[in-house]
Amino acid sequence: MSRLDARRILIGVTGGIAAYKSAELIRLLRKENAEVRVVMTPAASEFITPMTLQALSGNPVRQSLFDQAHEAAMGHIELARWADLILVAPGSADFMARIAHGLANDLLTTLCLAAEAPLVIAPAMNQAMWRNAATQANRQTLVERGILIWGPDEGSQACGETGLGRMLEPTELLDRTVDQLSGGRLSGVGVLLTAGPTREPIDPVRFIGNRSSGKMGFSLARAFAAAGARVVLVSGPVAQSTPVGVQRIDVETAAEMHVAVMDQVAACDIFVACAAVADYRPVEVHDQKIKKLEEQLDIRLERNPDILAGVAALQPPPFTVGFAAETHRPVEYAEQKRRNKRVDMIAANLVGAAEGGFERDENALTVLWDGGDLELPMSDKGVLAERLVTVIAEHYEQKYRTENT
Repeated sequence: MSRLDARRILIGVTGGIAAYKSAELIRLLRKENAEVRVVMTPAASEFITPMTLQALSGNPVRQSLFDQAHEAAMGHIELARWADLILVAPGSADFMARIAHGLANDLLTTLCLAAEAPLVIAPAMNQAMWRNAATQANRQTLVERGILIWGPDEGSQACGETGLGRMLEPTELLDRTVDQLSGGRLSGVGVLLTAGPTREPIDPVRFIGNRSSGKMGFSLARAFAAAGARVVLVSGPVAQSTPVGVQRIDVETAAEMHVAVMDQVAACDIFVACAAVADYRPVEVHDQKIKKLEEQLDIRLERNPDILAGVAALQPPPFTVGFAAETHRPVEYAEQKRRNKRVDMIAANLVGAAEGGFERDENALTVLWDGGDLELPMSDKGVLAERLVTVIAEHYEQKYRTENT
């Protein structure tokens, strides 16, 4: 039995040199016994002919919103209802902008707006176009609405430049399609993760905190949910929208986060500690604002509970992943943390520097586990989260299979 027997997949092709990869994607989908239909934008036919995609899909290629042969039956609605999955590959910056703003000025955008099936976009564009603030704002809007963004990848581009913007390879898009239509690689897996900072009050108006924006943790929650996991997100105070399909628990202090995690951890299979939890809190919290009367003010601090170590010490523990945000020697300190707290995996990143970290849209990670490591280069946190979830899933599955064997 093939992996996509009788599954109905609509491929959208927009204008871009990566359209040549759509032919291979369609061939791979058909090889897995999927039924494929293709809708092209007018610009797409400048890069690859409809005849090519028709021959590979085995179905007529649709291009026009005003097709007399189909519009009597409202063809765009028919296509929207037919598909189990809509995959736009390549997805241009123009297409992303139009979908983000609800425009329906061709067949592809119209059916995407009318569809109830999952919509996936595999972006492909020049690296500067991908990094442009307008494209990133559109990407964020689409993600918040539950649209899946697969990629882009990093590497050399047809224009001669190098960077993020390459469409994912057809083989990877095939594997992701199989996972998506089977409920996701982590279907049924419970994931508990923490995100954002904590605030440790000094008095009613002041607190000890840090610069964490929560972007990485929320991107991870979104990526886990896209992989089919049941996600519970315990978040400190941040200005982030709750990802679609994620249960969110808001806390403020490290003690509150500790209680929330311990209340939820029994139901999880994977725990990811992405929050920047304050190590210390004031011993005394004043019930009124401290007045500026003295030249110096001493604040005594005491240790907060170590949430990551506490979870890793449970018997049996979930598959446990920590984060180590360091200002220098991140890999060395992260490995010490991994060993001392006995976690399965840890992700090290540099903060407080121009390279990335807090309050930025990009980050880079070094992922460490017993006997191995992997560099995840600087990229958008959404893309980075997808890559990290893939790594976590691989090691979780390996450990689960080993323990059951």
